[in-house]
Amino acid sequence: MARKKRRGDFRAGELNLVAMIDVAFQLLSFFLVTVHPVTVLTNLDVSRPQAEKPVEQESKIDDLLKVTVYKGGFSMNGRKYTLPNLDKELGKVADISKKTTVILISTDDAFHEDLVRVLDILYKNKLHNIFLMSI
Repeated sequence: MARKKRRGDFRAGELNLVAMIDVAFQLLSFFLVTVHPVTVLTNLDVSRPQAEKPVEQESKIDDLLKVTVYKGGFSMNGRKYTLPNLDKELGKVADISKKTTVILISTDDAFHEDLVRVLDILYKNKLHNIFLMSI
């Protein structure tokens, strides 16, 4: 006769989750209280460049020159000029100071060719501080 296997009354153990959650929160609170945060920025070894001294600007304002290009011709500081005379006058200005600021004003009816000619004259005389305006 075959033996009968006896099945026992084995039950799986029950876990008390409330107690496990309590322990987890106690461990979490313990680590939060005891940990001292390390500030990363205080431990970095960074060599920062020195601040540059501000460049002192000249108190003297450079001369301003107002050149206007319009349909009928050219003017400089309110006086009318032809193109060759304007070239001579700008050459004299350039001999005095190359840092002279030229405000070049072009009217809306002026020819583009005349504006380019004045720009060429300014470049030839090495007057490079140019502000271009259109009115």
